[in-house]
Amino acid sequence: MIMKIIPAFLSLLLLVSSFPAHASDEAIESIQEYLDFAPYDAGIILPEQLTEEIFQEFLFIDTRDDEQFEAETIAGAMNIEWREVLSRIDEIPEDQTVILFCNTGTLSSQALLALRVAGRENVLVLQTGFKGWLVDAAFKP
Repeated sequence: MIMKIIPAFLSLLLLVSSFPAHASDEAIESIQEYLDFAPYDAGIILPEQLTEEIFQEFLFIDTRDDEQFEAETIAGAMNIEWREVLSRIDEIPEDQTVILFCNTGTLSSQALLALRVAGRENVLVLQTGFKGWLVDAAFKP
């Protein structure tokens, strides 16, 4: 399990380390507060856990660009590119579990961090992303 969590954690570190030197103290403090209390498996779901019930109850958001979304996606997913999750946060329900995914889980992990820091606790990232789902999904609609 820990080996599947490491890529998401590394994505978080990459995101934090890529903040410009002029990031506000408030932004840094918010991210640090999240990191201080987030367990290693916070916000992660594996393709093997995606049952038919989850597909009926959860909302999937494809965080890849429009071209990739149009080419192929998980049935029923909506498209909000990872860089747009905060500017389109009103489109993301607060009363339903949301699963973010990209090709591998890297970009959607960055979107997850942004949404979690913004207070959205109902958001998960699909570990191994769309590519992992194609291979390992427990259920494919």
